[in-house]
Amino acid sequence: MPSTESAAGEAWDRRRELQAFDDTKAGVKGLVDARVTVLPPIFRHSPESLEGITSSNHDAAAIPTVDLSAAPREHTVALVRRAAGTVGFFQVVNHGVPAELMAGMLEGVRRFNEGPTEAKQAIYSRDQARKVRFASNFDLFSSAAANWRDTLFFHLAPDPAPSQDLPEAVRDVVTEYGKAVTKVALFVLELLSESLGLSSDHLRDMGCAENLNAVCQYYPPCPEPHLTWGTKRHTDPGFLTVLLQDGMGGLQVLVDRKTWMDVPPVPGAFIINIGDLLQLVSNDQFRSVEHRVLANKSKDTARVSVASFFNTDMERSTRLYGPITDGHNPPIYRSVTARDFIATFNRVGLDGRSLDHYRLEQDTPTPAVEACE
Repeated sequence: MPSTESAAGEAWDRRRELQAFDDTKAGVKGLVDARVTVLPPIFRHSPESLEGITSSNHDAAAIPTVDLSAAPREHTVALVRRAAGTVGFFQVVNHGVPAELMAGMLEGVRRFNEGPTEAKQAIYSRDQARKVRFASNFDLFSSAAANWRDTLFFHLAPDPAPSQDLPEAVRDVVTEYGKAVTKVALFVLELLSESLGLSSDHLRDMGCAENLNAVCQYYPPCPEPHLTWGTKRHTDPGFLTVLLQDGMGGLQVLVDRKTWMDVPPVPGAFIINIGDLLQLVSNDQFRSVEHRVLANKSKDTARVSVASFFNTDMERSTRLYGPITDGHNPPIYRSVTARDFIATFNRVGLDGRSLDHYRLEQDTPTPAVEACE
């Protein structure tokens, strides 16, 4: 067993390595540019957390694809309800967003990350109040191990940053993209509302899509991808996520709580997944499912994705969100403001599950949120 002095020394060394990495403000891409051939220790995950990293399961039917233009609408609602209530993920096509806009967004993110380091350093920050920022691993100093990725963050609604604050590489596309993806999210929320037996505008009127944060992930080639993650297993804390990914793949979803399933890229599709808060307000009728991203095994090409996270207005809303019930099924969760819920997520990081903090004991009464809310 290591001595207390030895353990303290190891902890100090790790903190020093983390700080040295963060001080470069160049992210993981900076390490790639430096031609590292051995994975730095701060990115090495424990053998337990890497269990199953080499397994790969393919089943195209596991993550269904929903045509948003199909008729009758009732059939689409049924497909969405089935997917949201089981695997928590589905892909959507014929959603109305031009392919050129989707490709332009991905290319802009790639161009930013592969451009001058100085452009990244200029907006590098861990201040979560900043509406435009670049960083690597939001939980760098609190997680057990870092993930092999960099992140470009935009707050797009409400009250977005002025266009002059946006990086030049994405300035001409990100605002238009945000408006287009919001239309997709609102339409999906209509289908989800109807699948709960509510009016189509119910979830929208609850404020589930008032706030939009675009989190643009850049996964560079990794020298030892079997020792780390692109993004370790987690759930999304908000209401709804609309994900745009390139054609490389690497996203996996935990199906039936036991099998990690690949989510194959579908040309022209968005991936929709249920967030923790939507599982809470649906009283477990929808499922927020764990997912992860493998570290990039490519020798020369980075993987790029753009996750659009929809939530209520975090600055202004004081609304309590609790389970919608029909009077027959008791609420499973206690009510919480979205701000407090996200604060819990930021505190526990990707190593925890925010939703578990709000689950009720079976015999604990709580006020329910009626369907007519």
